[in-house]
Amino acid sequence: MAGRHRLQLLLLQYAPLLLFIVLLVVFGLLSGRFLTTANFVNILIQSAHVAIIAIGMTFVLLVAGVDLSVGANMYVSVAVLGLYLKGLPVAASFPITALVGILFGAVNALIITQLRVAAFITTLATMFVGRGLALYMSGTKMVGFNDQILALGRTSYLGIPYAIWAFALVFLIAFVVLRETPFGRQIYAVGADPEAATKAGIDVRRIVFSVYCICGLCAAIGGVVSASQVAVASSTFGYQKEFAVIAAAVLGGTSLFGGRGGVLGTVFGAVLIQTVESGLVMTNADPYLYPLVISVIIFLAVLVDSLRTGLLERLERRQIRVEPPKDKPRGLLTRQSA
Repeated sequence: MAGRHRLQLLLLQYAPLLLFIVLLVVFGLLSGRFLTTANFVNILIQSAHVAIIAIGMTFVLLVAGVDLSVGANMYVSVAVLGLYLKGLPVAASFPITALVGILFGAVNALIITQLRVAAFITTLATMFVGRGLALYMSGTKMVGFNDQILALGRTSYLGIPYAIWAFALVFLIAFVVLRETPFGRQIYAVGADPEAATKAGIDVRRIVFSVYCICGLCAAIGGVVSASQVAVASSTFGYQKEFAVIAAAVLGGTSLFGGRGGVLGTVFGAVLIQTVESGLVMTNADPYLYPLVISVIIFLAVLVDSLRTGLLERLERRQIRVEPPKDKPRGLLTRQSA
């Protein structure tokens, strides 16, 4: 029975990879331009801003939180960048824009940690407030950017577009933080069991506050990357981006229930979603199918995560062993019934 469960778990863990391979084969057969180096580079460029924001979302999901306001954060950040910082060089305007994103995330964090309002409700509210604020600042008009910002989306360094450099840098920093630092280990501990983390001396509120600020920062960076590619920010900039971002993280193996996942899988999830969109474009699919297909991917990602979590819980229960009485030999352990 345990062997069957482990096989099912293995299939669920590698389901996104299997899906990716199937998509490559199908779209490759349907379009001769799909399996080309130019297309793969384009997929990386187009998925860069989603990957960056999804990396920030991964931090939040790891503590069993959620941030539905990342799209609004993107819009607010680039609205400030385009409306109030247009005359400044990138070296000055970018840090200020990043600070706007952090402040947006900090507002979410304060409401969640201090007022104890559920993350879903908090970020749903700030999503509407943020978008309304950005629309007010822009007067619902297009927001433009200076040539230095636009150059980031059109030029490259060492033959690699700046969008890919940005997402690679964010990924590398996040990967090291989660894998190699005490802060990263504390994030996993809080997500796995906040009560146990508190007893171990971890300041749970500080960790939760920090991850929402990180998510806000990534939303601002992703917003700048996206803005540099599309040249202007319309009233729909960042609209519903939170769904693609969450889907990317969950497809990559990050659990909605916290304590499990990582940024490497998240990047893969973002690339997978963009691969689907690119394939649909190259096969001349009906544009109205795009939201439907992405919705199906999100549903499957959540379903796989739920099934995977259930299987892991059953396997963990089967592995629990009961300590023997002191008068019995230590080798005689009995397994607790699942």
